[in-house]
Amino acid sequence: MLKRFTFFCVSIAIGGCSASETAAPPPAPPMAVKTAVAAAAGEMVLATLPATVVQPPGARVAVAAPFAGLVRDVAVQPGQAVRRGQLLATLISRDAMALAAELSRAEARRQLTAAERARMDALARAGVVAGARADSAVAADAEARISVAAAQRMLAQMGADRSGSVRMVAPIAGRVASMAIEAGAALDGSSAPIVIEAEGSRWLALQVPERLAGSLRPGLAVRTDDGQRGRLETIGSAIDPATRAFAARARLDDGGPALNSGRLLRLVMSAPAPAGAVAVPAAALAADNGADLVFVKGAKGFVPRPVTRVGSGDPAVITAGLKAGETVAISNLPELRAAAQR
Repeated sequence: MLKRFTFFCVSIAIGGCSASETAAPPPAPPMAVKTAVAAAAGEMVLATLPATVVQPPGARVAVAAPFAGLVRDVAVQPGQAVRRGQLLATLISRDAMALAAELSRAEARRQLTAAERARMDALARAGVVAGARADSAVAADAEARISVAAAQRMLAQMGADRSGSVRMVAPIAGRVASMAIEAGAALDGSSAPIVIEAEGSRWLALQVPERLAGSLRPGLAVRTDDGQRGRLETIGSAIDPATRAFAARARLDDGGPALNSGRLLRLVMSAPAPAGAVAVPAAALAADNGADLVFVKGAKGFVPRPVTRVGSGDPAVITAGLKAGETVAISNLPELRAAAQR
């Protein structure tokens, strides 16, 4: 009797285990797929490239000594901010003294010719001398006056005065980028010992890869990572054999903050999107054997559909395979792909 009862209990236990093992698993919860709606595309990203802030033409000026001479004193230091016309250094020059002496001689001649002109004019009116002599005196006085004006302009342009002192001044406002000059040093008049660089810039230098050269042109819109906008100004015509890239320059719109030279930025270049193109988040695209596809929401779920993309970046611009207003998945793409293959 005991053996029968034991067998009965074991049979019930085995049967219970078998029923537990064959029970159907609970259904998987539905996927919470995030979606986005395709909208008409206004522009497309052509490329995102690194760029360096550079100075535009005329923003870096070398200050040359106009005459040979000795440096009497230096008024600035490297890195110092200067305004336009500010004194940088003073020279003592024999050439400047000679030019000042020439001015003095020209002024002395002018005094003589002015007096002679007045005398000849009076004699001509009195009929003592012929009018031609008065005309000659007028011409001589005019020539002397021109010589004086020319010598005065020369001294002023060279920053020299009658004592032979020469003032080297800043031609632009900015900062002293470099200075190879000190008091007591001799300058030969052919060197530029001080360089002034304008503070800040809105110009950017970049290298355009060879593959993009045909799609970029001056005037294309650009923007930086922080939202500053501008345009592509120039693209070089010669490719660098080492980098296989073209040199290009872009300029940010005026009104923004000046950027320090040498600063590195990421520059996004854009162009108008083709007619009829739509834009969706880049997360909506999945790769399929080198092609792009999206999962479009339909009545029975998400259906994979191949599309044609142009440009790069986010959002993705689609020219074929998708229409404005259609809803696409932007999450759970691997799960949707697996479900579509079952």
